[in-house]
Parts: sequence; structure tokens; C-alpha cells
Amino acid sequence: MAEKTPFEVARETLKQLSLRKLAPTPLNYQKIYSEIAQLPMEPPFPVDRLRDIALALPTKTPGQQRQRGLLESSINQLNWDGVKNALMAYGGFSPPAPEPAKAPGGVSTGASTLPVPLGIEVTPAPASVSAPALTADFLGQIARLIEFALPALGQDDDRFAEQTQTLLKSLRDPGADVVAVKQAIGQYSHRLSFAAEDQAEIKTVLLKLLHLVIDNISHLSLDDSWLKGQVDAVKAACVPPLTLRRLDDVEARLKDVIFKQTEAKSLAVQAQEEMRQMLATFIERLAAMSQSTTGFHSQLEESAKLIEQARSITDIAPVLKEMVAATRTMAKDSQAARDELQTMKQRAEATEAEISKLHQELDRVSAQARHDPLTGALNRQGLEEAVTREVAKVKRQDTPLCMALLDIDNFKKLNDTLGHGAGDAALTHLASVTREVMRPQDTLARYGGEEFVILLPDTPLDNGIEAMTRLQRELTKRFFLAGTEKVLITFSAGVAQLAHGETGPQAIKRADQAMYLAKRAGKNRVLGA
Repeated sequence: MAEKTPFEVARETLKQLSLRKLAPTPLNYQKIYSEIAQLPMEPPFPVDRLRDIALALPTKTPGQQRQRGLLESSINQLNWDGVKNALMAYGGFSPPAPEPAKAPGGVSTGASTLPVPLGIEVTPAPASVSAPALTADFLGQIARLIEFALPALGQDDDRFAEQTQTLLKSLRDPGADVVAVKQAIGQYSHRLSFAAEDQAEIKTVLLKLLHLVIDNISHLSLDDSWLKGQVDAVKAACVPPLTLRRLDDVEARLKDVIFKQTEAKSLAVQAQEEMRQMLATFIERLAAMSQSTTGFHSQLEESAKLIEQARSITDIAPVLKEMVAATRTMAKDSQAARDELQTMKQRAEATEAEISKLHQELDRVSAQARHDPLTGALNRQGLEEAVTREVAKVKRQDTPLCMALLDIDNFKKLNDTLGHGAGDAALTHLASVTREVMRPQDTLARYGGEEFVILLPDTPLDNGIEAMTRLQRELTKRFFLAGTEKVLITFSAGVAQLAHGETGPQAIKRADQAMYLAKRAGKNRVLGA
């Protein structure tokens, strides 16, 4: 007897449901279908119950979130092996490789064999990568990927480091069993997720400690508005997501804060010492004046007794002479003490004024240290630091770096026609639009006058030219308003990619030469160097 097709089995199943007067429930349909097709009776897949279990599982870590996603996907595909593997992963076990099963009709589902009801289309589950696909080149790429990720995972876990080296050795072994390597990669991925979660937690804790240090500095300096502003800026820069550029900014700002606090502490100690000396002298003079006054009072009493005993003017004269001399001495001592105290008061006031002047100068220098006060962009000093940082990154990571130098077209005419105030506002407008168009990792600096430099890390020359062209288009959409007059601002730019062995200033010079050629070619252009 020829084997019935799934369509014939499904039709006979519906016929038997009618003859046996059974309700057309999924359970009755499956029971009769298995009986006609001579298949083992499988219990129904408890989708709802398994979904309840999946929702109850914790998802506090990325690893747990990933495993619950795999569990939900397996439930949707009615895949028992996938459910088992996902649940085992929560316990840290390495699940075995699933073996796909054939459903009626020859459809590979990767699940237990289930009958397919009439009219229902089954979508096959994605096929797993077979062992022959794990070529030596592919395994080598995985090894390099692991090595690139290792610096971000730290070297504190000796067991994890040993497991990593063992896996790297296996991946680069031409004679390794690819099936065993595949299983080792699966086990390593679970351990890797825990290591990554540990590093993320360490980063979070370090940020908390940094915020505690910053808060402590701010509490110690409540009366210093500049320092409080800098502390607030440091706290703002420490908000995730962190990048190397933001961390460099945090470092620079912390150096400013520490310098200011050290200078303020030194000045405070100096002021305290001046005050201590003044108080010591004051107390010493009071003691001397008290002693002198006591002696003067004693002499007055003695002179009064002599006057009472005097019998003639001749007897009184010597006594009066001594009293006048004592009074003059007393007045002279008082005058000397007053003059000395007055001098110390003036010296204290001068010290206070000097401290205030030093604070103001420090505030001015700190505010102008790295940023242009008009546009808010980095100034030449800030640009030098940024170039040094980005060039070091290029040498460290072998990534491309572009430097663009742009110059506003017809800026002198704009100044002459609308005034220098309008020119300053135009510079501010250009800087504002540029910051909005720039990526977070890009750096804007005012190079001088109407010239700006933009550092474009991880950017080859073609992309750098495209970035400057996009900025030009954006400026054409945003007219600069000089009072009620709309003014179109354009610029000419040159872009240079840092060459091997080249310094930052040399690349900027090449960008400057390209910008000059753009000016000669008709302005409002971008040329590569």
C-alpha cells in the first residue's frame, strides 16, 4: 500500500472527526492525524505556559537578556531543543548542539515531529552552521576578534585568561577538531558575557567613586563660584556614554580644578599666617600697654601721695616734672603701638587685595586657557592639545585622521558692510551650525580670524571632503540674520588626511594650502590636499 501524502492524511483526519462526532479541537485533530499517519503521539506544545515561564525569568544582565530572547524565539518556533538549551544557559551549562527533526511533509523545523494541519504553512527554522563551514580562515578571524576585545575585559581573572589562551591556540591549530572548537566557542561565549558584565560593573563603580571625589571638592569650596562651575562641568562630562575624547576632557578639567584648589589653598594659608602674626603682635602690644598703664597708675598714686605731703611749691615741682615725663612716655608708647597696628592693618588689607587679584587673574587665565571666548570653540592652545591627542590615537590604533581648515568667504566685505559686530555674530553662527552637524568625536577649533580647524578622527580623505560638503549645504539652509537682513555665509575648505610619519601641524599646513586653492578656484568649495 502506497504511503499517504500529508494532504491525504489531513483530509482523512477531518473525515474521521466527522464520522466519530468529535469536536475539531487541536488535541483531537493531532490524535487522529498521528493514528492515520502512524506517528507517535506527541503531547501538545505548551506555548502559553512556557511564555509565562520566560516572562518570569530575570533579565538583569545582558547575558540573561540574550538567553531569554533565545528562549522566546524557541517557543515561537515550537522548538523543544531550543527551549532546553536556553534554560540550561541560565544555569551556566553549555547546551549540546540541537539536531533538527523532520515534520510531516519533509519540512525541517528543528523541533519534535508534529503533524501539520491542513492549510497551515510552517516556516522552517534557520539552519545552524555546519562544521565544514568553520574554515581555518574563519576561525582565524574569530581569534583576532577575541584578541581585539581582550584589552576591554581586563587581566584580573587568571582562569578566564587561561581559557582565552587555550581557545586561541585551538582556533589557530590547523588540525583541530572543528566540532570541538565550535563547542569550545559556545562555552567561552558564556564566560565572556560574565567578564563583560564584570567590566561594565567596574566602570559603573569607578564613575560613582569619581563623582564622590568631585562632590567632596565642591563641598570644600562652596564660596568659590569658579571652582563650583568647573566641578559642575566635570560632573557633566562624566555622564555615560563615555568616550576617550570625553575622558580627555574630564582629565583637562580636573587638572584645572586641582590647580585652582592648590592655588587657593596656598593663598588661604598665606592669609592665615598674616592674620596670625597680626593677632600675635596685637596681643603683645596690648600686654605692653597694660604693663605700661599699670606702671603709670602706680606712679600717679605715688605722685599724689607726695603732693599731699608737700609743704611748698618747691616740693611739688619735682613731682609734677616726673608726672609730665611719665605721661609723655605713656603717650609715646600708645602712639607707637597705634602706628604699628595701623601698619599691620594696611599690610593685611594689601594681602587681601592681592589674593583677590590673583583669584581674578586665575579665573581669567583658566577661562581662556583652551577655548575661544567668542565662539566657544577651542583656541590655538586647545587645538594643539587636541591634535596631540588625536595623532597619538592614530599611532596607537592605526586609524585615519582628517584635518579640515575652512575660511569664511568674503569676511572682510561682511565686516566692512555690516560692521564688526555682525562679523562676530557670523563667526558665532558658523561655529553653532558646525557643532550641530559634527559628530560627537569631532573637534572644532578657531584657528585665527575667520579660520576654523575641524579634526575628523576615524575618517579617510573622501569622507572628510563629504563631511565638509554637508556642512556647506547645511549653511545654505540656515541664513545668518544681521538685524533684519538675511546673509548667506559660505566658506572654502581644504581637507588633509594625516600621512604616515607626518605631524599634526604639517597636515594642517597642507589643508591650508588646499583651502587657498579652493579660494582661487572660485570660493565655496572643498578640496582635498
